Amino acid sequence: MSNQYLVIHMSDPTGTPLPHTDDQRLLDKWAEEGNATGRLHDGAPVAGPDEAKSVAIRNGHVVITDGPFPEFKEWFAGYDMITAESINDAAAYMAKHPTAVNGRIYILPVVALPWDKN
Repeated sequence: MSNQYLVIHMSDPTGTPLPHTDDQRLLDKWAEEGNATGRLHDGAPVAGPDEAKSVAIRNGHVVITDGPFPEFKEWFAGYDMITAESINDAAAYMAKHPTAVNGRIYILPVVALPWDKN
């Protein structure tokens, strides 16, 4: 049975820098495999921390803060939705992505909320 996973790409300045050509080669091979097997779905890169905002409500007031956020040690660089047989299968596939070399990838199973279950 296939499951869906949200994959979050985190950039990490301590990661091993890849030359652009190597990065693109790995990315193209990863996407080709994902498209051929039907496991790769929607995803997108996101803007950097200078264009980000944080939104919270504290003591009944909306607090909107501009980025960058110094409390982040890594930056959320983009996301993908993938289908895999298991989280280990998803991890094996994501190990082929260049972010695995340059940063960190988080894989989260997509779950139904209790009120969405029939």
